[in-house]
Amino acid sequence: MSKKGILTCILLAILLIGLLSINFFYEESYTKPNSTYQVYLDGEKIGLINSKDDLYSLINEEQTEIKEQYSVNQVYPPKGFQIVKKNTYNDNLITVKNVYDSIKNAKQFTIKGYTVTIKNADENVEPKYIYVLDKEIFEEAVENVIKIFIGEERYKQYTNDTQPEIIDTGYTIDNMYFSDKISIKDSYISVSEKIYTDSTELTKYLLFGENNSVKEYTVVQGDTIESIAEANQLNPEELLIANQELKTTNTLLAIGQKLNVALINPILSLTYEETVVEDIEKKYQTIYQDDPNEYEGYTKTTQAGVNGIDRITSIVQFTNGVQNQGGYIVDNLTKSIKSPVNEIIVKGTKKRSNGGGITGKPPVLKGQWYWPTNQPYIITSPYAYRGGTFHNGIDISGTGYKSPVYAALDGEVISSGFGGMTGSSSGCNVVIKHDNGYYTVYAHLATTKKNERPFTNYNSSDCDRVVTVGQRVTRGQRIGKMGQTGQATGVHLHFSVYVGVPYNGGYHINPWRLWQ
Repeated sequence: MSKKGILTCILLAILLIGLLSINFFYEESYTKPNSTYQVYLDGEKIGLINSKDDLYSLINEEQTEIKEQYSVNQVYPPKGFQIVKKNTYNDNLITVKNVYDSIKNAKQFTIKGYTVTIKNADENVEPKYIYVLDKEIFEEAVENVIKIFIGEERYKQYTNDTQPEIIDTGYTIDNMYFSDKISIKDSYISVSEKIYTDSTELTKYLLFGENNSVKEYTVVQGDTIESIAEANQLNPEELLIANQELKTTNTLLAIGQKLNVALINPILSLTYEETVVEDIEKKYQTIYQDDPNEYEGYTKTTQAGVNGIDRITSIVQFTNGVQNQGGYIVDNLTKSIKSPVNEIIVKGTKKRSNGGGITGKPPVLKGQWYWPTNQPYIITSPYAYRGGTFHNGIDISGTGYKSPVYAALDGEVISSGFGGMTGSSSGCNVVIKHDNGYYTVYAHLATTKKNERPFTNYNSSDCDRVVTVGQRVTRGQRIGKMGQTGQATGVHLHFSVYVGVPYNGGYHINPWRLWQ
């Protein structure tokens, strides 16, 4: 090899050694990125820390009050807290104490529990959320509510399939369910929420809702369950539900006894269906016989009326202890126990030539009023308070969809259609002005639609009208068909009686007074 080639090789070797030396020193000076944790709260950066475990430990150590209050072993960061691992050269770390102080002052910490979501069947109603430490707390509270509405013994019989057989009269529960959609999932719950740790307290909330404070009443001499309920705008069943020591409306009260007269406002909707066998009075009819030899105003009862008794089997539905407006009678199981005897009244038709005698409005005669539906029937809601407002009539059901509705007395039709003077909640309705100053209202009548729906704003032309405004009708004449229009939970007739114009200066009376 020439001297020039040898020199070239030496220079290349020196250059290679230099390059290797540079790479060696570079590798020696390289620093790996740090493993840190970026803390966020509601999307905002709080800072970088080097240990998430230290932060969790500090939160748990400091929050002893929360652990004692809820009897838990672990407290967790607030909702909206997020911690993300980052490999970074940034050495701008803060202490876990700084992070703890920042989140402590911003939001409440959380504990592990369960969130119960209750979605109403009506999609327009906002869901309700209940927070519990243990699922069993909610399950026990729900079971307590069921026992309150149907009775502990009946609930036990239903769940054990030991309901007594109906011999003559009685009832059995056929089906029971909540119409709400209920879901339970484990979650981290902020201690700013109401967290139930006791099933008794949760039971109270499920019964009375947000306004769950006890409204106390002290029994005085002369009080009855009915009078106390009415004075506090409750129906007797609502008073019994709020006071489990009262088993029936016949329970004896003691002077000085304390009762809860708060209005129940259940969070859940417990629905159950019953088969009921009961003896129902079958009202006698009054037959009038004209006597041309006696003057107008003369009446004489020639045969006293006697009510009969029908033993009927019906299927009825309850929601939270209150019977729904609908219900139907099993016709082939109806038995006549005693047939009614019709009342016969002779009335004078002879007119007085001198214009003397009876003046003013015709009197309301005993037996003069005609029952507005077919028989047998079910009374699904009485003339009483219901849900904090007064139900100004009686709800009659069981005779079937589009079964006939009759005029209770002679008179003039002053309203026939949807809503009108009685409002849209009455649905399709008829109002009759009678010659004696009374008015009768027949609400929730049927439409011509194939699929009739309640809570729907129909037009009057949609109503299945039998009579028109201005038409004269006679006692017992068919004026409509039973339906479920307006604010109705089932097929029924709402029948109310007014002295004076309904909703315009008149006042309602108990319809039963017409037949007493």
